[in-house]
Amino acid sequence: MHHIGRLAFIGGGNMAAALIGGLTRQGVGGERIMVADPNPETLQQLRRDHGVGTTASNAAALDAAEAVVLAVKPQNMRAVTLDIAPHLAACMPLVISVAAGIPHAALLHWLGPSRIAVVRAMPNRPALIGMGATALHAAPGVDPAQRALADSIMAAVGLTVWVEHESQMDTVTALSGSGPAYFFQFMAALEAAATARGLPRAVAHALTVETARGAAEMTRMSGDSLDVLRDQVTSKGGTTAAALAILDAADLHGIVASALGAAERRAAELALEHGVPCGGSTEV
Repeated sequence: MHHIGRLAFIGGGNMAAALIGGLTRQGVGGERIMVADPNPETLQQLRRDHGVGTTASNAAALDAAEAVVLAVKPQNMRAVTLDIAPHLAACMPLVISVAAGIPHAALLHWLGPSRIAVVRAMPNRPALIGMGATALHAAPGVDPAQRALADSIMAAVGLTVWVEHESQMDTVTALSGSGPAYFFQFMAALEAAATARGLPRAVAHALTVETARGAAEMTRMSGDSLDVLRDQVTSKGGTTAAALAILDAADLHGIVASALGAAERRAAELALEHGVPCGGSTEV
């Protein structure tokens, strides 16, 4: 694990709390973390749960920080970055944004001309239980040590991967960002279908959840492809084959491709809505 020095979190909501919890469990002392948030109750809970320093002042949180995690809502990012830009220019920390849809072009524009190193991170909701999947993309000028630092911070809540092109972050948003909801929807459909056929709801729910969990864990542990794993469960002329024939006839692959495409397009639209500077691009 890359050595993590003093960290600042701007925003103390759920994702910040998850990251802070993961970091402290890995041995990062709470005295090395400072959190700024306008909500006194949020700060009190973070102090109580993790022993971190807290402040209502963004500028105060940045003092001597090696890295700053921007964990604010996308619609608030412009105001926050413009506010902290002069203070960042003084200490030049690594900046990590976990706000969905805000491209580097906007972040770098708002943070000013001082060549601050910026990494975008796209975590997903299971990060809240330490089982997240986070994609990262570095703006030009982020050095290997800073990449390693960003990776160590985000790895506190689960898997990390790097993508080469920023445009791929829209696909990541559609896949892993929105993805938990796709699985919840499919699981809900399975549970409802089984309940309609006479299984008690509690039984249908338990079997659905453990089947999904088991399938995911088998996939993670196996060196086989998803096609091979599926075929291992599917006997010719058997029950699984009968069910899969229905899904194939309904063009499940096409439906999923269309759904992912819709989410990807919406991610790109939101980037524009959140204030990409004139002449800016989502591709860096």
